[in-house]
Amino acid sequence: MLRKFKITINGTEYLVEMEEIGGTPQPATPVAPPTVPVQESAPQPTPAAPAPSAHEGEALLAPMPGTILKVLVAPGDAVTENQPLMILEAMKMENEIVATQTGHITGLFVKPGDTVNPGDQLIAIG
Repeated sequence: MLRKFKITINGTEYLVEMEEIGGTPQPATPVAPPTVPVQESAPQPTPAAPAPSAHEGEALLAPMPGTILKVLVAPGDAVTENQPLMILEAMKMENEIVATQTGHITGLFVKPGDTVNPGDQLIAIG
């Protein structure tokens, strides 16, 4: 059975014929939005503070997402403030990660080729 419809698009009227396939026409029934039972929310547990590192010292964190290209120091090495420690590639640029203090490398958490996100621990200086 062919049904005819008049449709207006941008002020232009069109006459459209459509063939109804199978079944009998059903009257349109309004669809009510599904109701969702309201549940009282239980208090969410607060996230635990990050566990302290097994390595003593100040942990340097990744300032941006990227890939570690080179690690220029090893655990136990003495470093001075502003000494380059590693190279982080981000957005096709090489960025030096430098020591924030004078001390010794007490922990190394990444290796060349690792992908890091902002806030990931890179290295610890004690």
